[in-house]
Amino acid sequence: MKANIALWKRFNGYKPFLYNITFDTCTFLRNPKSNPVANFIYGTIRDYTDLNHTCPLYHGVTLDKLPVDFVNNRFTKVLPFPTGDYIIKIHWLRGNFVTASAEAYGTL
Repeated sequence: MKANIALWKRFNGYKPFLYNITFDTCTFLRNPKSNPVANFIYGTIRDYTDLNHTCPLYHGVTLDKLPVDFVNNRFTKVLPFPTGDYIIKIHWLRGNFVTASAEAYGTL
């Protein structure tokens, strides 16, 4: 299974911004340092999700009670992003087919 994570920023409509990565999720979960960008995002949600084991994944992934202040600190102080409106799009792929998608909208 692979994941594609893309960051979009609102300029005049939403445009691709800075990151669009695809990586093997099983390899990443065994060695999170193998992909620094995915590791930064995973580090942001790690304590608020049940995605805390390696493959195989037999159930859905839950993200619960992620504090806005924590995300704001990670994306403004730790990794300084410009203010504005963003979308993070995540596509889970099996082979070349998208099996699940998620979008998270936010404003810094």
